[in-house]
Amino acid sequence: MLHIRSFSMHFSRLVAALALTGLTLVQAAPGPRLRAASVIVQDQRTGEALLAKRADDVVPVASLTKLVTAMVLLDAKVDLQAPLTILEEDKDTLRHSRSRLPVGTPLTRQEALTLALMASENRAAHALGRTFPGGMGVFVAAMNAKARALGLGSARFIDPAGLSSGNVASAKEMARIVDAAAHYPVIRACSTREQAEVAGRRGPIRFHNTNALLQSSRWRIGLSKTGFIEESGQCLVMQAQVGHRPLLIVLLDANGPHSRFDDADRIRRWVEGPEPVVKRRVRRHRRA
Repeated sequence: MLHIRSFSMHFSRLVAALALTGLTLVQAAPGPRLRAASVIVQDQRTGEALLAKRADDVVPVASLTKLVTAMVLLDAKVDLQAPLTILEEDKDTLRHSRSRLPVGTPLTRQEALTLALMASENRAAHALGRTFPGGMGVFVAAMNAKARALGLGSARFIDPAGLSSGNVASAKEMARIVDAAAHYPVIRACSTREQAEVAGRRGPIRFHNTNALLQSSRWRIGLSKTGFIEESGQCLVMQAQVGHRPLLIVLLDANGPHSRFDDADRIRRWVEGPEPVVKRRVRRHRRA
């Protein structure tokens, strides 16, 4: 009885210590040291969380918002070949972020969607919301309705590009968004395209994907989106095949321009070996 009481006290102290650091019991086993402030790595098939760090914290998600923008657009079954034009009102007056789409650039909705997901083009995303049937207000309301339909209790969206710090969600909720978005073939194709070219008024304009990991042969990425504003830090979400299992990877608020990609590589190496994570987890359960 004395041993049982002692174990119970030690276990309670462990749980309290983990709570103070923001780690969950999923992370109690040795895992990669990650720089992102909020993390979840989840098996897409089972929903099992392999890693979790402050996964319930509700934080700004920047351009990760564009995944919801894309789902709302595709759910509405609008004509993707319909033309639109980048207007003065599509400029970012909040952050004054740069864009390679000059005012007056003609695009199809399909091109705008591709640039929003692949190159995180804010003017393209804004134009998609502006030209939505009913206008921007209807579009943003549809974004929040989509969040509710996905069962997201904390996620809120203010604009389709993710420029407002009022676009918020937790890492767990972002994992659910990534899982839902991965069921749209158009989103998968656009978000993982390495480059695209559109006809500008002064000649072709070439864009590249914001996720450098797509150029690596070590990755099998099915969906990708990056994000950054000052309040959100560097963010990255992916659906990827790692170690023969489909994973949802969410990294929020990483420091430094490359740390989100470095974190993702650490996760991949940890999952892949030298001994697969699933085997390590089974052995820990057997010892327990």
